[in-house]
Amino acid sequence: MTPVTTADIETAVPGEHVANLCTVLDLVRSGTAVTRPELVRTSGLGRTVITQRVADLMSYGLLAEGELGPSTGGRAPRQLRFRCEAGRILVAELGASSIAVGLTDLRGRLLAHREEPADIAAGPEVLLPRVEELFDELLAAEAWDSPLWGIGIGVPGPVEFATGRPIAPPIMPGWDGYPVRDRLAERHRVPVWVDNEVNLMALGELRGGLAQGAREFVYLKIGTGIGAGLVSDGILHRGAQGCAGDVGHVAVVEDSEVVCRCGNVGCLEALAGGAALGREATAAATEGRSSFLAEALATAGHLEARDVGRGADHGDPVCLELLTRSGRLVGEMLATLVNFYNPSLILIGGGVAASGDVLLATIRQTVYRRSLPLATRDLRLARSPLDDEAGLTGAGFMVIDELFSPQRLGAWVESRTPAGRPDLVLV
Repeated sequence: MTPVTTADIETAVPGEHVANLCTVLDLVRSGTAVTRPELVRTSGLGRTVITQRVADLMSYGLLAEGELGPSTGGRAPRQLRFRCEAGRILVAELGASSIAVGLTDLRGRLLAHREEPADIAAGPEVLLPRVEELFDELLAAEAWDSPLWGIGIGVPGPVEFATGRPIAPPIMPGWDGYPVRDRLAERHRVPVWVDNEVNLMALGELRGGLAQGAREFVYLKIGTGIGAGLVSDGILHRGAQGCAGDVGHVAVVEDSEVVCRCGNVGCLEALAGGAALGREATAAATEGRSSFLAEALATAGHLEARDVGRGADHGDPVCLELLTRSGRLVGEMLATLVNFYNPSLILIGGGVAASGDVLLATIRQTVYRRSLPLATRDLRLARSPLDDEAGLTGAGFMVIDELFSPQRLGAWVESRTPAGRPDLVLV
């Protein structure tokens, strides 16, 4: 496959001009200022500059005149409307055991989505063709009038954000160094961004969920694996190489016979994640310690975290014990993070997080018991309201934010579309 190159990258619009365009566009997109007088008051830019930049954005097809706004004593001002229908974004979230794909507009609204079981261990040459098929089905399902502007995709492992390649992902055999971005960019001829799925879940909650307005925020996914997305000062924190928040491989015990998929022992994920709950539940069933789990194992042939959650709901003492232990280990890790990072909000999502109230209650109790009083004084800890849609929503916002960033907008805005410009990821 042909890698993305820098051969055609040019900045067509001068820097200060682009900065002003981004300022005006961001204020209108967010709804912070939607009339010319509001833009003048909010942006700090002069009336003439605002008039010119609004005219530019309208000529580029990004803004349009809207309805009349409320009058403040004189003639009612005309509101401005962000043309979120001008383009579409394809998004995908690859989990350990499922694929979800969707289509968003330029405001990040999920217009359509599909989900199906899949095994990430099947490798990129199996899963990515299926993602491409689902993308094609989404694009063909409706008569979308606007072109495809970009693709965002999340995967369940560390990603080098600059290259869009998974790097030594523990639960993704065959994916190490695979050019996910280049493959999709070559096929669709649009810019593509790839990130860890939990980062995208955090971004989805930050921009379209319960975390809107939060400056210091943690999203914790407890599924087959465990990972965290970190938001600092209102901005997603990826770290130097893109692997910040990989808390599933924090050592929570010094001595353990359980070897994690990363090759170490004592990892949180190996002892408290979904696979760990399934393993411990199976042991309890086969050893005769839980009649509920034994019956579930006989019926289904295998056990998962959801079976432990169902058992806890029925009052099975072994299931309650397993969820309590998992919640305690996760809570102890989070308490360290709370003391170190001092977030105002922690949202918990993922399949295991839906196992029941026992898990969440134990996590909350442990965090508050093990953290400093000042660090927890205003801390909220809750289940993610977006959950299944958080990753897809975040993938859309990732692409939108990159396309409308000052360093990229000037490279494509005069042509009115980033379609046909996969090289934009390198600007």
